[in-house]
Amino acid sequence: MNTMNDNELIKLVDTLRKYHKEVEWLEFKKNYTSKNLNEIGEYLSALTNSACLLDRPKGYLIYGIDNDTHEIVGTTFKPSKCKKGAEELEAWLARMLDPRLDFRIYEFNYSKDKAVTLFEIDKTKFGPINFSGSAYIRVGSSKKKLKDYREKERKIWQKTREISFETEYATDNISNDSVLDLLDYTGYFSLMKLSLPSNKAAILAKLCEEKIIVKFASKYKITNLGAILFAKDLNCFDGLKLKALRIVIYKGKNRVSTIKEFIHAPGYAVGFERFIDYINNQLPENEVIGKVFREQTKMYPDIAIRELVANTLFHQDFSIKGSVPMVEIFEDRIEISNPGEPIIDTLRLLDHKPISRNEELAAFMRRLRLCEERGSGIDKVIKWVEAYQLPGPDFARENSFFKVTLFAYKTLRKMNKQDKIRACYQHCCLRYVSGEAMTNTSLRERFNITGKNYPQSSRIISETLKEGLIKNSDPSTKSKRYVKYIPYFA
Repeated sequence: MNTMNDNELIKLVDTLRKYHKEVEWLEFKKNYTSKNLNEIGEYLSALTNSACLLDRPKGYLIYGIDNDTHEIVGTTFKPSKCKKGAEELEAWLARMLDPRLDFRIYEFNYSKDKAVTLFEIDKTKFGPINFSGSAYIRVGSSKKKLKDYREKERKIWQKTREISFETEYATDNISNDSVLDLLDYTGYFSLMKLSLPSNKAAILAKLCEEKIIVKFASKYKITNLGAILFAKDLNCFDGLKLKALRIVIYKGKNRVSTIKEFIHAPGYAVGFERFIDYINNQLPENEVIGKVFREQTKMYPDIAIRELVANTLFHQDFSIKGSVPMVEIFEDRIEISNPGEPIIDTLRLLDHKPISRNEELAAFMRRLRLCEERGSGIDKVIKWVEAYQLPGPDFARENSFFKVTLFAYKTLRKMNKQDKIRACYQHCCLRYVSGEAMTNTSLRERFNITGKNYPQSSRIISETLKEGLIKNSDPSTKSKRYVKYIPYFA
């Protein structure tokens, strides 16, 4: 966690002292005189809740400043020397706040003979913060119980529901030089096809405009959006270092023997082409794939790899800890997975209105042309899987994660029943979103079945009908030869 040195703290205090009156996310105290340590916890609750309500990133409780004049008077209050019973004050405060709240305590000398103690409290992100069972709020300069101000409580709940992963901070206060050291800003300008500004101020202004960083006083904070997309190394960000893309190559068809494992740590945007190139370089080639290609080519279509890797990166649930986006390459398949169960029913991925957990992240990736336009990605995956004559990909909802499996080429004879049904249903969906219906003829083309072997496609259609995944588009049609099929949901 980033902390401030004495010079930075003095500058922060001087910035806060410039406010003409005590605001609801800021409390000045001359000295700690009460014997009731609960008062500090109540202020932490009130300030974090008020900061959220007023859209401030942090609240502050500062000892050693006159409340009326904002002059530095100094304090003898040293939280590091205080205990509640046998427990350290900071640990006790953290335990009594619910949900748990990030706050920091700084004890420093503003001048040679004037000490200041500053509590820096992050705004709440999880609804009102309680201290010892009660939530507090600032009303003007007064500390009140939140339960007596229901409209303020409602607004806090509303605002915390609106907080997104992208707008939270990956760093605390850092210098402009640290921003440029941590972010691949040249990569941003290159991907956006913009000229690199000639000075730091212009670079930082553009990054602020894009919400990649946020300026606060004389310092900056890098947002999660900025770090996850443009970090030089995600390992430099405590909350994001476990979100680097992990690529594992196995020998054979199981996980018994690992050939190599690689963790790509740059931000997703600046590292995306490297991710894709590395994955493609590990993939087998195939000389003959149905009748579409009769030349040596990669086993899997590049556009399918690109879209599925992009999806696994920006649709993941960043709140799930200890789980990373992964690409696992086997002899007969690729498994691409991400933390977080899918929001959309896996049977409706081709036609459903797109929904993303991380819409700002997804939108930025589309602006950078690193993934397909909204709503067209999975369609293109299925289209190219069919062109390569591969089995239909499997979209699986697992316990706390989502996994897509791309299968290597196999003849129709070697496909099992579920392979055929899955491919038939996906073909029907693809035709439907293209404004057409599936027919026996279109399915024969999908599987490269010759005309004389049409009973094979008829059997696959019959089995898919039994599964309830497709239906006759016009039940009044009597001739099976002219039957058209649409997905079950149409």
